[in-house]
Amino acid sequence: MRSSNPVFSRRGFSRDNGTAGFNAAPQAGGPAVGTAQGNPYAQGAPANPYATNPYATNPYAQQDTQYGAPQAPVRGNVMTMDDVVARTGITLGLVIAGATVAWVMDLGIGLAVGAALVAMVLGLVQSFKRKPVPALILAYAAFEGIFLGALSNLVNTWVSPGAPMQAVLGTMAVFVTMLVLYKTRIIRVTQRFTRYLMIAAISFMVLTAVNLLFMVFGGGDGLGFRSGGMGILFGVVGVLLGAFFLALDFKQVEDGVAYGAPREESWMAAFGLTMTLVWIYLEMLRLVSILSGDD
Repeated sequence: MRSSNPVFSRRGFSRDNGTAGFNAAPQAGGPAVGTAQGNPYAQGAPANPYATNPYATNPYAQQDTQYGAPQAPVRGNVMTMDDVVARTGITLGLVIAGATVAWVMDLGIGLAVGAALVAMVLGLVQSFKRKPVPALILAYAAFEGIFLGALSNLVNTWVSPGAPMQAVLGTMAVFVTMLVLYKTRIIRVTQRFTRYLMIAAISFMVLTAVNLLFMVFGGGDGLGFRSGGMGILFGVVGVLLGAFFLALDFKQVEDGVAYGAPREESWMAAFGLTMTLVWIYLEMLRLVSILSGDD
């Protein structure tokens, strides 16, 4: 299943490489590996849009010196859930550290915008690289944290006191809720689910861009997506989109672990999850600020 996360869709688990162990047993509660229904990378399944196993060709396997056949690498070279959790914790920890520094130092809006631009450039550079670069990912997390901390401090001081903490709690609630819904299979990530979510996300981003243009050249609140009833509706849609992207990220990580993605892909998993959580926090912060302003 291809993820719609901009990191995973550009490269990562959907790339035509991988590592031996792609027929390893999936996680508990998942479908059985080796069946067309259970393995999204199995060949010949009528309903499988990915007829070619992306991990069938292993660039990490060593060649047999006598017959030239690739040998299975050491099992420790494949991604595990512990790898994903550890690297996601490190990445989010840097985001929190950067936000704390920016908040304590009371950085202005100029530095916040500058940090956001640097984080965006670093994120784009990493997204277009064939392999994850931990230094780039960690630098992205640090600058993203500085932006979030400075922005949150400004909102807390001038717009809505207490909104950042409410947004943090809301983001955590969304994450836990989506994780439970995904693990209990109440939400199932299918091709149709992914297609509809991509259409909704593209539409949301186009409307956001149009609203920004109206704000820059027309002044005021643009199309009204930042305040009032329309702003609340737009904020709720933004949070829901981020929540559904989390489900796609969970599916991508689950498949990567079950079918033997290279261990380095855990950095990309952490990167993608961090981007999605940042999206949810920003939309939650906007929604809380609007709701507080209407009181």
